[in-house]
Amino acid sequence: MPVVTVTGPTGAGGRDIGREIAGHLGIDYVDRGLLVDAARRLGVSVAAVAERDERTVTFGERLASLMRSFLERSAVAGVGDPFLGPSGLEVLLSRSYGDWAMEREEQPVDQTRYLRVVTALIKELGERGEIVILGRGSQVVLKDLPGAFHLMVWGSPERCIDSLARRESLEREEASRLFHETERGRLDFHRKFFRVDANDPRLYHLILNTDKLSIEAAARIAAQAVQAQMG
Repeated sequence: MPVVTVTGPTGAGGRDIGREIAGHLGIDYVDRGLLVDAARRLGVSVAAVAERDERTVTFGERLASLMRSFLERSAVAGVGDPFLGPSGLEVLLSRSYGDWAMEREEQPVDQTRYLRVVTALIKELGERGEIVILGRGSQVVLKDLPGAFHLMVWGSPERCIDSLARRESLEREEASRLFHETERGRLDFHRKFFRVDANDPRLYHLILNTDKLSIEAAARIAAQAVQAQMG
């Protein structure tokens, strides 16, 4: 029941490597975009979808069901939050590392809410197993989960900027601004919420350098390491 977390600078290839690892291991993959998409599905009954002929419930629909259960349990426990309706959850989860970097005013209530929601969702995903989780402090949230494997994908700023420029069709100057803004946000996010240095090698089982490895080679190495850990 493998659980893999993947983190690293934007543009280093973590997203693509995470998807490749999931494919090698035959498990699910989730990132911020998929969490936001699932939040948009909260109003749709997964049970009803499952009853349709010739229709298999997708991972996105199952993820929405998990979120809905989380909200329902929170309400029953008396800790319901009016902000945490479907639209509120979507707003919280859509925040990027760049958003945190640009935030200048202290908003402790929003930060507490965000940490509570994201931590709870990551823990539920980890306990469910068979998943690759990209970012959101998952390597810290799941640090004590038995069998979890934590991967850092590293790339030099130059490579990351070039990759962003190609991926987002940006001029290099704009790609450089985006990289440094997002990387500052990633480091600030981990310091603010988890009080760790996201680049601390002690947080990871494996660090892969995509300046030296292709996406395919890095994913294959990581998948083999996960399988070796599982025995």
